[in-house]
Amino acid sequence: MPETSVERSSRAAFRYPNFRYYLLARLLTTISSEMQSVAVGWQVYAITHRPLDLGLMGLAQFLPGVCLFLAAGHIADRVARQRILQTCLVGFSICSSLLLLFTLNRAAFGHVSVYPIYAVMLLNGTVRAFNAPASQAFLPLLVPREVFPNAVAWTSSVFQTAAIAGPMLGGILYGVTGSPVMVYLLAGVAYLGGFFLISGLRLVVHERPKTAASLGIVLNGLKYIWANKLVLGAISLDLFAVLLGGAVALLPVYAREILGVGATGLGVLRSAPGVGAVLTSLAIAHWPLKRRAGLAMLWCVFGFGVFTIAFGLSRSLAFSLIMLLLIGASDIISVIVRSTMIQLGTPDAMRGRVSAVNMVFVGASNEVGQFESGLTAQWFGAVPAVVLGGIGTILIVAAWACLFPSLRSLDRLVADKGASVEE
Repeated sequence: MPETSVERSSRAAFRYPNFRYYLLARLLTTISSEMQSVAVGWQVYAITHRPLDLGLMGLAQFLPGVCLFLAAGHIADRVARQRILQTCLVGFSICSSLLLLFTLNRAAFGHVSVYPIYAVMLLNGTVRAFNAPASQAFLPLLVPREVFPNAVAWTSSVFQTAAIAGPMLGGILYGVTGSPVMVYLLAGVAYLGGFFLISGLRLVVHERPKTAASLGIVLNGLKYIWANKLVLGAISLDLFAVLLGGAVALLPVYAREILGVGATGLGVLRSAPGVGAVLTSLAIAHWPLKRRAGLAMLWCVFGFGVFTIAFGLSRSLAFSLIMLLLIGASDIISVIVRSTMIQLGTPDAMRGRVSAVNMVFVGASNEVGQFESGLTAQWFGAVPAVVLGGIGTILIVAAWACLFPSLRSLDRLVADKGASVEE
């Protein structure tokens, strides 16, 4: 089928006001999350000087998601997703305020325990558990199907732009002031800005299912993914590859002890994967993956492992930054392929449940990967932990290429209006 002028436009999704407002809200909230993450990581490591505590921070944010994902997905399919996002943004702002109060209290009374930070991270993880599936399932409601891949690419670009600006802003503010106070204050305000932007969206209200909840309905997301081997292969590949290749989790250790660049340098290091990712996602927005999307994803995850090993062995700031750029560039292709495949291939009535399962995989790869990296670094040291993780990622790619042949044969992500993928 010939492409329409809308499909050919690299900015097709921007024709829709709801998408523009959503994108701006995502920019604000992601910047807040990223700069807050840098501040929390540096603050905790400055207090305890233990890599394990960096891992525990990830575990604290992951546990609520794995405990609540079935309920969160079910709610995303039964409650207006706009209302869920509004509530979650207020919740994120409250978490930032609690971190601010803890820091001010510590400055006033000299308290050094990190347990209050763990408690706030658990609350933050609870909010994320409900925000993530609603946000993923919300995007297809903002643009027509034929421009959805373009919307995914631009959403990824904005996310990665925020992933660049957030850590740099957080690191600079922490480095200049010597305190995370301004970071937490700005994060709380920005979350509220996202709340007002989401509140301004004007959507056609669709009737939500009135049937009573049952265990079978709640588990439909798991059943769908298990039956769809292409989707199962894609999200499990991301799970194990990123879980093992979690170099970013140990960046506070590299910044403080290996590269010696301080809090400001940590912000720059944390931003580097985002730079690589945003450049790659912008390129994909202009020149979409038209053929052999599955092979491109597999080779890029393989590259993710190779670049992780190289970063782990590096003692040069410049070379480390280049490797982090390449890590981000290779990772974003997998994200775009997987997101497009899942959202276009899933009926809207169950997108929330499927997205919730997907976000558990994503959360496991990020937060459990952070815990795994922190634990491994505590046992063997930071460098062996990163190198072994990169090797594990390469082995996972080789295994998944054999176990899921549909990944190798995945060709076009969007064939026509009636199909989402073409093998």
